[in-house]
Amino acid sequence: MKVLKFGGTSVGSVAAIKSVASIINSASTNNNIVVVVSAIGGVTNQLIQLSTRAQQGDTSYEALIDQLKLQHTTMYTELLGKEEEGFINELFSQLSEVCKGVFLLKELTSRTSDFIQSCGERLSSFIVFSYLKNEKVDITLYDSRKYLITDKQFGNANILIKETSELLLGLKSEMGSVSLFPGFIASTLENETTTLGRGGSDYTASLLANVFEAEALEIWTDVNGLMTADPRLVKQAHLLPHVSYEEALELSHFGAKVLYPPSIQPALDKGITIWVKNTFDAEGECTKITKEWDEKKNLVRGISSIKEIALLNLSGNSMVGIPSFSFRLFRALSEARVNVILITQASSEHSICVAISTVDVDKAKEAVSQEFKTELELRKLNAVSIDTDMSILALVGANMKNQVGICGKMFDTLGRNGISVTAIAQGSSERNISAVIHRSDMKKAINLLHESFFLSEIKKVHLFIVGVGNVGRAFLNQISEQQEYLLKEHHLNILVAGIANSKQSYFEEEGIDLKRWADLLNDGDAYHIDSFVSRIDELNLRNSVFVDITASEDIAQVYQAVLEKSISVVTPNKIAATRSMEQYRKLKQTARKYGAQFLFETNVAAGLPVISTLNDLIKSGDKILSIEAVLSGTLNYLFNEYNGQSTFKSIIESAKALGLTEPDPRLDLSGEDVIRKLLILMRESGLEVEMKDVDLVSFLPEGCLEAPSLDSFYQKVEDNEPYFKALYNEAEQAKTKLRVVASYKNGKATVGLQKIEEGHPFYFLEGKDNIVLFHTERYKAQPLVIKGAGAGAEVTASGIFADVLRLVNN
Repeated sequence: MKVLKFGGTSVGSVAAIKSVASIINSASTNNNIVVVVSAIGGVTNQLIQLSTRAQQGDTSYEALIDQLKLQHTTMYTELLGKEEEGFINELFSQLSEVCKGVFLLKELTSRTSDFIQSCGERLSSFIVFSYLKNEKVDITLYDSRKYLITDKQFGNANILIKETSELLLGLKSEMGSVSLFPGFIASTLENETTTLGRGGSDYTASLLANVFEAEALEIWTDVNGLMTADPRLVKQAHLLPHVSYEEALELSHFGAKVLYPPSIQPALDKGITIWVKNTFDAEGECTKITKEWDEKKNLVRGISSIKEIALLNLSGNSMVGIPSFSFRLFRALSEARVNVILITQASSEHSICVAISTVDVDKAKEAVSQEFKTELELRKLNAVSIDTDMSILALVGANMKNQVGICGKMFDTLGRNGISVTAIAQGSSERNISAVIHRSDMKKAINLLHESFFLSEIKKVHLFIVGVGNVGRAFLNQISEQQEYLLKEHHLNILVAGIANSKQSYFEEEGIDLKRWADLLNDGDAYHIDSFVSRIDELNLRNSVFVDITASEDIAQVYQAVLEKSISVVTPNKIAATRSMEQYRKLKQTARKYGAQFLFETNVAAGLPVISTLNDLIKSGDKILSIEAVLSGTLNYLFNEYNGQSTFKSIIESAKALGLTEPDPRLDLSGEDVIRKLLILMRESGLEVEMKDVDLVSFLPEGCLEAPSLDSFYQKVEDNEPYFKALYNEAEQAKTKLRVVASYKNGKATVGLQKIEEGHPFYFLEGKDNIVLFHTERYKAQPLVIKGAGAGAEVTASGIFADVLRLVNN
């Protein structure tokens, strides 16, 4: 024998009931089967609603009754091709009379409420029975109220096992091929209708399976089974083909709506296999629930969640001396009919915290306040505090206790993404590790954990990019070209979730189409850096990275706020790392404190690995003795290209056209850019230095940088052409090359134009190349040399990309 239970969606339409009929026909071919049905989806809620309206004296309850009657009679007619004039009409007549009494008395007792709610299952079972009978199925409809006996706990009645078992076993010999029972409903010994509470239809089916010693219990619903996580929150959630009873209990207790925890227990007692199947995909995959668990499967089987909970906290220095404190607390909550979902208590017994449903907050607070009224008045206890807008997420797995580090991995994953855990609970069996977090973090947290425990081979990263000039465009193109490769070969899914220029911004949580980003941005919203950062915070996406590809001081000012949200920062913008030493240090400390990273490799030499190499030297215990560097690809290009024949002005214009300079070339020619780069290298070496500590020897004639406009600057440069030609001729005559060199040695830092002799590593520097020489304790005789292209949109973009990948790998 098998027991098949069909939920509300499975009997929610004509097409659904026809699918149910097909399943029953197939299942009953070689077996006697018992079928349990729920009310049509949504009907129980409507019955509760109309009874409440009647109690409130609201005549609109009558219209709700009419709607329900029309819904059921229409379904009956469409299924059987004729009108039903008996049972349905009679039942709705009774329902109307009962509700009229509630309306007149403005009183709704729990007994009356149970009668009203029982109508849903009675109607659905009658319709299913009538259709199957009409289809020539050998089926008998039994009234569950005659065989399932309960106490008088109306609304959530308890089965009287002895009486119920005797009645059902007496019936067993009479049962034919298909026996149909309405779920959820039962009765007292005095024949008063009761209901079995939430999940009552599942419990009915499980109880019948237990008493009849069925070989299997099949739960038919609108999904294929238990999932690794809520698919509404996690798109990558997948089916669990097999779980143990304990795992199913934990998953269903913490939010998995497929099963209701008490419904599993009767089947568990007899070791009956439970199948969770999809009415609308009868041949598809499903979940099997047994006593055993899979030793070779993932230790974490699923991630469950409860979205809306509140934390009730009771604390006080004098709690230790209060007799039976915990007993009194839970007694008060029990008497107020408040379900406790999670419990934590400090070992000092100075505080105890319980998680409850948000709908129970007011009565819970009142009950606890009354129970400890004396202690509260004497200030032995602090006032009861309630934290709302909370959620619970839980890792579930029967065999987690055999693996070290599950708990650590869970909280490390959350912490690195800025998700604060308010309370923690873990049983000694380690089948469940639960954490209470803010509700706004739920989607982000459950996706993080799912990615970490089920899809660890694929990591999703969300980029938010400000600045789409030459470098920004190159960066976006590189991401677009590499997305498929990174996903396939490195299991890394990089998505651009937000972009902005100086005027507009555009966001797309699932990733912007990088083939159309320019058009999408043009149609985007007005941009302001504060609103851009706020939007990133609102989206609250896991593995978020803020990428600043500008030279803006305003944008550099928001790094602190971004890092405090545990969002990493990647940038070629040198301003943040070259402000005061105090601000520089604060950014580094903030990144460490909030589990984020502040990466600025491209601040110094575009795509060259200068800062990362320097960091490796310092971390490994080496000490920097001196630094010599040509750090401006732009200036190196200018002095390599200038030969005294073309004007220095034309060389500057050519460099700008090639994208080798800032939009305003004066920023490059002033030497300030090189000072900032040297300052960063010195700070990364461990030195406490400020901008004023670097001496600049300008190579430009006086007055050039004071020019009020770019055009007047070009004119000044053109007017001073003889000066530049003289510099060139002097270098040629001395058989040297002109290089703008940044150096640090013996505590002195300088930036200036130098004549480099043949044989020096700087002499043969070509085009826009940069070069850095580190003299260290380990590299005394020969310096460590890093050389390569140090300017240009493509190489700078590749350096930013490398920082993003470095961040992901860490």
